[in-house]
Amino acid sequence: MSKYLDPKADLTFKKVFGEHPNLVLSLLNALLPLPKGMEIKTVEYLSPENVPENPGKKYSIVDVYCTDNYGRHFIVEMQSYWNTEFFSRTLFNAASMYTKQLNKGKSFGELKDVYALCLVNDIKAFPEYGEEYIQEYYITNKNHTSDIRTDLSMVFIILPNFNPQKRAEKFMHNLWLKFLTEIDENTDDADPELLANEETFEALEIVRRSAFTDGEMLAYRQYWLDISTEKSSLERERMEGRAEGRAEGEKIGMEKGRAEGREEGRAEGRADAMREIARTMKQHGDDINYIAAVTGLSPDEIKTLL
Repeated sequence: MSKYLDPKADLTFKKVFGEHPNLVLSLLNALLPLPKGMEIKTVEYLSPENVPENPGKKYSIVDVYCTDNYGRHFIVEMQSYWNTEFFSRTLFNAASMYTKQLNKGKSFGELKDVYALCLVNDIKAFPEYGEEYIQEYYITNKNHTSDIRTDLSMVFIILPNFNPQKRAEKFMHNLWLKFLTEIDENTDDADPELLANEETFEALEIVRRSAFTDGEMLAYRQYWLDISTEKSSLERERMEGRAEGRAEGEKIGMEKGRAEGREEGRAEGRADAMREIARTMKQHGDDINYIAAVTGLSPDEIKTLL
């Protein structure tokens, strides 16, 4: 029997980062591009009444909300699979946290920055950017791109794309991402670097299988079952969308073939069919390069399809 449980599950993630302020503080300092000299010194978890309602939230998202010694607000989310709604849902959540501050009677000038750290355990996230593992979003002046506002910031880390960096300043950054990507139910022996560091060692002790009750193990198993069910449902919807796209495309091709002549109609019908298939696949979140390979359309043409 392996020693550890996967820290990316709802139960384990919250035990590590939702119950130990020192560990979520370390994670945020390591993974967020905070201004120099503005590193987090202390964190305090927000009470439920200070957390905005999120009607779009699904059970596959793990949320940790906290504030720091500067009054900044932080949201940490673990997303077990990627879909086209997740970016908008993250933006909604962060914006809600920003506006929620006014409920305390503050003026606009007193509003503090909000950071959303989104850990995505799905290689399909942001396919247009290849194997890059970090995507950062800020409020930026289009004409003066050096003018970056951190009032509302979102940092997405695609865990399957992570490759350890060997730079000294990336030490804790690497350790936390190694903890999240290498530790699971198949791990018998953790990386010596994780065991040697005080913070990641503490996190490893928290996710030891022996630390969980039978009831907690049942909840842990149910989480992964729910994730598998949700992924299967999403994939089924994608397949149905592709089938509908093919059928509609063939119909369009036949109609144009009758109107414009056999040869010309076939060519135009095929083109329309491929565009329709591409449009459907794009709406279901398929990779642009994958759509291009299937349909023969160029990535630029696919990007223009609505």
